[in-house]
Amino acid sequence: MTLAQGLFFGLIAVVLVQRIAELRLARRNEAWARSQAAREFGAGHYPLFFVLHGGWGIGWITEAAIRGPELAASWWGWVVGFVIAEGLRYWAIATLGQRWNTRILVIDGLPAIRTGPYRFLAHPNYLAVAIELICIPMVFGAWITAAVASVLNAALLLGIRIPAEQRAVREAANQTR
Repeated sequence: MTLAQGLFFGLIAVVLVQRIAELRLARRNEAWARSQAAREFGAGHYPLFFVLHGGWGIGWITEAAIRGPELAASWWGWVVGFVIAEGLRYWAIATLGQRWNTRILVIDGLPAIRTGPYRFLAHPNYLAVAIELICIPMVFGAWITAAVASVLNAALLLGIRIPAEQRAVREAANQTR
């Protein structure tokens, strides 16, 4: 097996295991949040992220497979970017603890978290995912997938998700438990 093939299959496995583990954690955190009378915001757009991430996964795998898979000239830089993004993402998840979720679930009266990476960035998890959506395809020169997924992700985040999340946090902070 070549380095390119090993990295190709390795990244598929890493992303698949990550997504499954994160969805399981999100379900567990959702159960906890709902037991605390959490309210959900933006449920209507939630499936769009499954479509985006599923399409991204199929896209980079297909585009890379069509190319060989062959490593891009600067593949190692993209791998380093991915590793840094994952560090940021898991720092954000750890900081939020039980409050982390793939859904927008807020518990009235709880203040927004301003520790960990949230001291520096309003949405560190979204930044990490945006970097991931670029880095993994670019390891294999799958620039079409990186570009399309990035544009769609930015549209969903900036046009729908972040405004819904900001509204939810404001409303929850103004409520008492």
